[in-house]
Amino acid sequence: MVLLRVLLLLPLSMIFIITGSPEASSTPSQPAMDCLEAEHGCVLDPGCTPSYRVLEYCAAEEAVSPLGPEARRECLEAQNSLQQYQPLLACKCQRGSRREEPCLRVYWTVRFSQGKDDYHVSPYEDLELELVRHIEMSRMASIVAASSLPPSGQNLCLKAAQDCGLYEKCGSLRSEYVVACTKLAPGSDRCNRQKCHRALRRFLERVPEEYSFSLLFCPCADALCGERRRKTIVPSCSYEERGSKPSCLSLRGYCLRDELCRSRLADFQHNCQPSAHSPSGCLRESGAVCLKAYSGLIGTIMTPNYVSNSSMEVSQWCSCEGSGNQWQECLRVLHMFSDNGCLRNAMSAVGSTPPRPVEKTSPPPPRPTPSPSPPTQRDVMGADALPDLSTVEEPEDKEEEGEFNVIPPYSKESTVGSSACGGLWGSADQPLLLLILLLLLCVTLRWGC
Repeated sequence: MVLLRVLLLLPLSMIFIITGSPEASSTPSQPAMDCLEAEHGCVLDPGCTPSYRVLEYCAAEEAVSPLGPEARRECLEAQNSLQQYQPLLACKCQRGSRREEPCLRVYWTVRFSQGKDDYHVSPYEDLELELVRHIEMSRMASIVAASSLPPSGQNLCLKAAQDCGLYEKCGSLRSEYVVACTKLAPGSDRCNRQKCHRALRRFLERVPEEYSFSLLFCPCADALCGERRRKTIVPSCSYEERGSKPSCLSLRGYCLRDELCRSRLADFQHNCQPSAHSPSGCLRESGAVCLKAYSGLIGTIMTPNYVSNSSMEVSQWCSCEGSGNQWQECLRVLHMFSDNGCLRNAMSAVGSTPPRPVEKTSPPPPRPTPSPSPPTQRDVMGADALPDLSTVEEPEDKEEEGEFNVIPPYSKESTVGSSACGGLWGSADQPLLLLILLLLLCVTLRWGC
């Protein structure tokens, strides 16, 4: 009954986001084949292998320099001959998997001639409907539990960082990317941006959205909170460049030459395509999927961030100065985030609902840790305040599956009776020992008599 009342009070756009459009609620289609599996099938097929090998050569050459007219004609012929092999043309990849980059290489090999304006099809598998509903229903849980909300004047970005610290996986991966993005590279006065980006992607791919979205999109009412939100991704390393801003067209050109960035950009354009006729502002009626695609760009060449601490406007680190006759095209790239109604509505929807109460919902429970220091100490500090870097080890890029298996800390109470007198007998057993000794003494005396 309570849930029905909540649904009646929700605006129409929120109901559309939670339940999905009629098309989204229909029977799910057959999942697409993984591109590496499709490549393996093509290699085993004598009719597919020659054309695919030609396309591999074409894609490798195109990445270095533009192909000549004759070479491009041969590549297009090979591409046309693969139209009959549907598994390669319809294959998809999985976000954040170990095989993501090799899979994307196959995906773009058969699409090497795709133009810059044809990036409205995502190379990734569609997010599972259950995941989308989980992201959206976490907001409903916060509405139902409104009686336990924090005071209105609380810094919600600080609270999001503290909540992250209560979940060990979130806290440890957050500390990992903060260290990677602030530690200077050897022999340099700058950070290692590649390590920073890799650690950011690792955090956003492995931490549940109810935590990562609370950090990225926490609502703010003052500049102090807004500055903490702006510094969430350590922009001095992951976002900003020294000197003047690069051209937005150059930035996009670098992104399109990188298979991972190119894929995340296509995923963003596919899932955050705005629509004036949609209640949510999104063509595909899912603000949660748009936010997931937006966060997928963080940690790439096209990393977006908040432009100031006083608004929710986001943009890339680029400008259109000196773009000449390409000024309109440059503005289109620059406004990809700031003038995107789908993204703006999705971010506002996160901020318009109360934050997830830790006490009333059921997040993954905090785990015991062998470290003597409390786990929330590292999360209360700002992004630029760090522990001594000499005590922090470089993280290894290992795949983590499931929850952490943490061994409880050693306790002296677990070894009761480990002293010299109690190695075999505890203190509670000492009267029994004395009784046995007395009986032995009596038996000895009787034998003696």
